[in-house]
Amino acid sequence: MGDANDLDRIENALKVFRATVGRPTMIVLDSHIGYGSPNKQDTSAAHGEPLGDDEIRLTKRAYGWPEDAKFLVPDGVPQHFAAGIGARGAKAHAAWNDLLAGYRAQYPALATEMDQIQRRELPEGWDKNLPVYPADAKGLAGRDASGAVLNVLAQNIPWFLGGSADLGPSNKTTLKFAGAGDVQAATPGGKNLHFGIREFAMGAILNGLSLTKLRPFGATFFIFSDYARPAMRLSALMELPTIYVFTHDAMGDGEDGPTHQPIEHLASLRAMPGLVTLRPGDANEVVEGFRYVMKLRHEPAVFALSRQNLPTIDRTRYASAAGVAKGAYVLGDAAGGKPEVILIATGSELTLAVGAHEALTAEGIRSRVVSMPSWDIFEHQTQEYRDSVLPPEVTARVAIEQGSTFGWERYVGTKGRVIGMQTFGASAPLKALEEKFGFEPKRVAAVAKELLGRK
Repeated sequence: MGDANDLDRIENALKVFRATVGRPTMIVLDSHIGYGSPNKQDTSAAHGEPLGDDEIRLTKRAYGWPEDAKFLVPDGVPQHFAAGIGARGAKAHAAWNDLLAGYRAQYPALATEMDQIQRRELPEGWDKNLPVYPADAKGLAGRDASGAVLNVLAQNIPWFLGGSADLGPSNKTTLKFAGAGDVQAATPGGKNLHFGIREFAMGAILNGLSLTKLRPFGATFFIFSDYARPAMRLSALMELPTIYVFTHDAMGDGEDGPTHQPIEHLASLRAMPGLVTLRPGDANEVVEGFRYVMKLRHEPAVFALSRQNLPTIDRTRYASAAGVAKGAYVLGDAAGGKPEVILIATGSELTLAVGAHEALTAEGIRSRVVSMPSWDIFEHQTQEYRDSVLPPEVTARVAIEQGSTFGWERYVGTKGRVIGMQTFGASAPLKALEEKFGFEPKRVAAVAKELLGRK
C-alpha cells in the first residue's frame, strides 16, 4: 500500500507488461508487512502471530477506520459491486453461454470431449486394445509394459499426454504412434513433453496441466522421486489425479549401485496421504494398475516399475491380475483355501513368492501367495475382504520386497518375518545382489518353514 505515486508506478508497470510480447515481464514490488500497525509493521511478529486487540485498534485508527467495528462492510459497497463487477460478470457469463451453445451446435463431438475433460471423465472405449500378456518365463520389464499401455491410452484419450525428465528412452514413456509428436511451438498439439533434468519442475507442470483438467503423466527413475517430492505432495494435497511413472524401482539396477537403487522410497511414498502407490509384479499387473488409476479423479498415483524383465505369471494357473483393483489379492492358494503360511510380495519379488509357494506345496506345506501391489488401495477395501486375503488366524506370514522393511509389520504382525533391505544396496550383477541380500525362492521357503517350526 502507498500513495498516489506508488499506484501510478504500479499502473505503469502493468502497462509495460501488457505491451510486452515474446518475453516474460518481472515486476518487483516493495511492500510493508503489517502495514499501518504502529508497533509491528515490518517485523516478524506481523507475520508469525496475531496483532492482538489493542494493536488492531491502533491499526484501524491509522487507516481512519472505526476502531471497534468488526467485519464492517460500509453502506454502498454491496451496491457498488453489484452494479460494477456483478453486472459485468452477468453480461460476460451470458455471452459465454451463448458462445458455448453455438460451439455445441457446430462441433458436438468436441463439445462432448470438453465436458468430459471438465468432469474428469473418460471417453467411451478409453481402455480398448489394452494388451493382455500370455504366460512367459522370460517375461517383460515393468517399464516396457507401461510403455505399451501409455501408447494405447494416449490414442484412446485425446487429452492424455506426458513425458519424462530427460529419461524417455529409459523410462519407455515416449509416445511413438503416428501423430503423437512433441509439444513444441510449431506443434502445440503434440503428446510428448520434454521436461529436461528437473524433476520438481516436471511435477509442478503436471499439477498445472491437471488443474486445466488434462490428464498428464511424468516419468523419471524412482530414486529421483526425491527431487519431485514437494510437487508430488502438492498433487496429493490438491487432490489432482496426476500420474508419476518411476522406473528402475529397486536392485534390478544392478551395477548402477546404491546411488540408483531405491531403498526407503516405497515406504516414504506409502506414508504420503492421498497418494496411491503401486508396484506391479508382472506385465498384466501393470495393465490392471493403469486401468484402476485412470478412473481416479482426486488422487495422484505412482507406479514403481522394474528395469529388468519380470516373468509373466500363468493366469490359467493363478488368479487374474484384475485383483490389482483391490490393492492385494490371493494369487495362489493352498488346497481347500486353508493355508498354514502366507507369502506376501510386490513387484519383482512376486515371482520369488510363487517359486517358494510351489516348493512348499511339493513338500506338503500349505501356503498362500498374496500379491500386494498397493497398500493404499488394499486399505480402502472392506474389513471382510482384507480378512479374506490375510486371515487373522494365520500368523505365519512372510513379506518379500526389495525395499525398506519399514511398515510391513502391519501385515506380517509380531510373529511374521520380512525379507527386505536393512541397508543401502550395492554395485554388482542382479543375480549376485539377489544372492547377497537373500532374494531367492529357497530363502523365502526356508523362512516360511522356520516360522512353522519345520526343518
